[in-house]
Amino acid sequence: MAFESLSEKLSAAFKRLRSKGKLTEPDIKAAMREVRMALLEADVNYKVAKEFIARVTERSVGAEVMESLTPAQQVIKIVSEELTALMGSESRGIHINSKPPTVVMMCGLQGSGKTTHSAKIARYFIKQGHRPLLVACDIYRPAAIDQLKVVGEKAGAPVFELGTEQPEVIARRAYAHARDHGNDLVILDTAGRLHVDEELMAELGRIKEAVPVDETLLVIDAMVGQDAVNVAASFNEKVGVDGVVLTKLDGDTRGGAALSVRAVTGKPIKFAGVGEKLDDLEVFHPDRMASRILGMGDVMTLIEKAQETQDEKKAQEAAKRLLENKFDMNDLLDQIAQMKKMGGAAAMMSMLPGGAKVSESDLEGSDKMFKRMEAIIQSMTPAERAKPALIDPKRKRRIAAGSGTRVEDVNRILRQYEQMNKLMKQMKKRPKGGRRRLGGMFG
Repeated sequence: MAFESLSEKLSAAFKRLRSKGKLTEPDIKAAMREVRMALLEADVNYKVAKEFIARVTERSVGAEVMESLTPAQQVIKIVSEELTALMGSESRGIHINSKPPTVVMMCGLQGSGKTTHSAKIARYFIKQGHRPLLVACDIYRPAAIDQLKVVGEKAGAPVFELGTEQPEVIARRAYAHARDHGNDLVILDTAGRLHVDEELMAELGRIKEAVPVDETLLVIDAMVGQDAVNVAASFNEKVGVDGVVLTKLDGDTRGGAALSVRAVTGKPIKFAGVGEKLDDLEVFHPDRMASRILGMGDVMTLIEKAQETQDEKKAQEAAKRLLENKFDMNDLLDQIAQMKKMGGAAAMMSMLPGGAKVSESDLEGSDKMFKRMEAIIQSMTPAERAKPALIDPKRKRRIAAGSGTRVEDVNRILRQYEQMNKLMKQMKKRPKGGRRRLGGMFG
């Protein structure tokens, strides 16, 4: 996951600070040297890292830290505030015009993920009740139009294309089409290059002259590192960008681009791509990202994901069935499916305070366990799911064979189900004690 190495190094530096009851100026400066090395190793721009450390050090050697009862916590608080400020202080999405359509131009280098993230942004706004139109302005890359059609169909957004017509002509006609057909958002998927060149910049300029572009979003691959900052600076200087979309933040990236782009260009990071699926797009919240980097989790994003993926009516029905002791294997299967929609155990754990400390092997084990449970339940007949008491040794062998598991695995899930029912009966009699025990049942 992004920032994993940076989080570990920062945690180690702060752990040494916490071990000291009272901090001296040399203690803080020694810790800041470690923080600076961690930032540089994470591919943060040298000038950005230097200025960041200077600001944190200046605040940390002041009276608010030195005279505090918990000086180490005060230093961590200052680092969190400065990290948030470094990434833009507040989240800024795309402003939708009161007089449609709003035009968003996606630009960036080839392979940065423009086409996929055009569809992701379309999908994001469809969920909010908007009617986006995807426009194929990349007429050079083989199969670029076909790719946009495929991801557009998956996202549920129509695609406008005119083959190999000039991009500015395509943009102009798409804008007219959107006005005639009630599309309130036009997303232009423009061509990329292997490197920044004058021809590319001129083409983007012509598109801007052809249609009233409201937002120019630069798509940057977070795994590129320092080059991402140089690319952002070039595009901002020659075309003018309004915001940045960082892709592959879920990958094995050092994350320095996220900490450097805003400081170097002055432009906010608006969205972050956190996976391959079209729903794997997050509005970038600097304060939440700072919290993740410092190992404090991101509970707000976790709650929002749960609200997006959870069917409220289903959730209420499941809770009611659980309290009435009518919860069956179908309900359990639904709960596993909801968790998978949220990204699985690894994605959920990364957003919880201290989640970064959980080993990757443990997280993989949890995901495997849920996959195994899902396979076992799916191998049951409808009658067996509704009434697990029907499952005798012969049926257990059939279920195990059908799910590619062992009879012991089937027995385990049946025991857990029985425990859950038993605890629900206890909750009715002793609500406090029952709830406390229910929390650790699947440990």
